[in-house]
Amino acid sequence: MTSVRDITASLAQENDFTSQSLLQIVEKQRLIALEFTDIDAELLTKLAHRVAQLDGTWLAEAASAKVLLTLPGLRLLADNWDMWFGVDPLITQQLAAINEQFALIWQVKNKRFDLSQKAMIYAIMNITPDSFFDGGKYQTEAAVLEHVAEMIAAGADVIEVNGQTTRPGFVEVSPEVEINRTIPYIKAIRAEYPDIIIAIDTYKLPVMQAAIEAGVDIINDVNSFEDDPAKLALLGQSDVGLLTMLNARTKDITELTPEMYAAFADNLKLLTNAGIAKERIALDQGIGYSKVPHGVQDYGMMLNVDAFNDFQRPMMIAISRKGYLGNLLGLAKEDRLPMTLVAEALMYVRGGRILRVHDVEETRQLLTLLETIESGYWLG
Repeated sequence: MTSVRDITASLAQENDFTSQSLLQIVEKQRLIALEFTDIDAELLTKLAHRVAQLDGTWLAEAASAKVLLTLPGLRLLADNWDMWFGVDPLITQQLAAINEQFALIWQVKNKRFDLSQKAMIYAIMNITPDSFFDGGKYQTEAAVLEHVAEMIAAGADVIEVNGQTTRPGFVEVSPEVEINRTIPYIKAIRAEYPDIIIAIDTYKLPVMQAAIEAGVDIINDVNSFEDDPAKLALLGQSDVGLLTMLNARTKDITELTPEMYAAFADNLKLLTNAGIAKERIALDQGIGYSKVPHGVQDYGMMLNVDAFNDFQRPMMIAISRKGYLGNLLGLAKEDRLPMTLVAEALMYVRGGRILRVHDVEETRQLLTLLETIESGYWLG
């Protein structure tokens, strides 16, 4: 009886250079290696044809075959198996299990998002006088709710409320001020849009406590939840989603990718040891939070997104209209959208799946195009 199994993990068992190089490529590109066994000649021929259509790599040996596919290719193979090859409950079950194994899940309270299939638009709702792009623009409940309505209509999946900027050179406000700026709006948004996912960007414990009580779904901490053990206790007892960001403003980094990798690994261990399920955690590299704002380190972070794909955690793309586009291209903040979309597209292709943005409509168009291309195999 024909069967299929995932052999991707077995690539790590070999220590020669070729095997290790292949493993790195597979992890970065999120490829899946499969082995089919007990396969007859007719099915072998049909399978080879379909793998070619899915731009996969194929090696047949007697009654078995090894295949390398992309995630969208694997999904298409699983979804079409019965039509292409005839009904086979065992193969269908095995392919479904392999698909689930590679799903990129973000658990946010009682909602479960598979970001390997559909990226998330995480819309910024600044309620601050000094945020770099739209600070001071939305200062009344009517203005906030009108902008939230526009973003939801344009396709936002998450609305993030921010009560204090953390732009370079920011001025800290007290927890009380931040609570007064954010909690009334969280409650107003929840009352108006009971099903929308609401996030808050804060690094202060009292604000986190107040936001959880107000019904927030996600907490985004630029300090990675590491600076106060009480944060871990609070979040270990809650069910909100976590967005944990690496903040390099206080770090002397000499080997960017290895040090970021180690920091993410340590942070995930810290959070999960506190009783926080791994599926609740998403990652943010902290672009714009280096010692030299909007410098070379930012471009290194845009480039190395795929180095962290093997954590199997969603990665945020948080580069919307930031100052690197002013430094490099001389663009005013009002003129940065086109180049923001270009950089976001690059980071999406490398594995970023949560886009934190000011411009929802254009980002939704970008994702629709990229996701259509990503699954655009010709199966005629």
